[in-house]
Amino acid sequence: MATNARKAKTDDAGTSAIEARVDGVDWTKVHADLDAQGWAVVPRLLSDAEADSIAMLYPQEQGFRSHIIMARHGFGRGEYKYFSYPLPPLVEALRTAAYPHLVPIANQWHERMGKDVRFPHDHAAFLDRCHQAGQTRPTPLLLEYAPEDYNCLHRDLYGEHVFPMQIAILLDQPGQDFVGGEFVMTEQRPRMQTRAMVLPLEKGDAAVFAVNSRPMKGLRGDYQVKLNHGVSKLYSGKRHTVGVIFHDAA
Repeated sequence: MATNARKAKTDDAGTSAIEARVDGVDWTKVHADLDAQGWAVVPRLLSDAEADSIAMLYPQEQGFRSHIIMARHGFGRGEYKYFSYPLPPLVEALRTAAYPHLVPIANQWHERMGKDVRFPHDHAAFLDRCHQAGQTRPTPLLLEYAPEDYNCLHRDLYGEHVFPMQIAILLDQPGQDFVGGEFVMTEQRPRMQTRAMVLPLEKGDAAVFAVNSRPMKGLRGDYQVKLNHGVSKLYSGKRHTVGVIFHDAA
């Protein structure tokens, strides 16, 4: 009992630190970058110790609802695991704390793209909406890449109810823990060639990016552009990422 009590206090302190760090992010800049390019980087959202603590969960069997081998599904090479509920405290804190900061731009994007759906300020209320529609499976996930692994370009949709942004946090240091494995995005504008973007991430950095589409200002008003994301081939070492997706899966 005493050990459990100490662990609970440690978890509470860790989640409080994460919540304060998320609240301290320059969200005005994040919103501007999302509007300008469909992605933003938040430096050092996780400390090295926090990143390590999440990456070290990967070998465990408990705490996950499914284990995906990418090659079996044509997704690329590498593997990932979806967390089960209850989520690890750090992941839960990140998800809950970041969501309300992204809701204003999510609602602005939907208005500009002519979509009727609007998102509640509270994440629990949004999850209730997902669950009532049959999207009850948690979507936060932990990914692991080894040499020659890569992740094909894709979108994480999972059902009718989709929050338009998500977060991926790099848990290892490029050039030290692994080589290669860049986070890549592509953007497809109507009647234009595809634009490729490589996001500059260091250990603990968070990429906040569009899940599916975003609005872009044109001469005749706003129009939609489609985005995909993936990971280029890893040449050496191991690379871990935690993905924070705000909608649940059907």
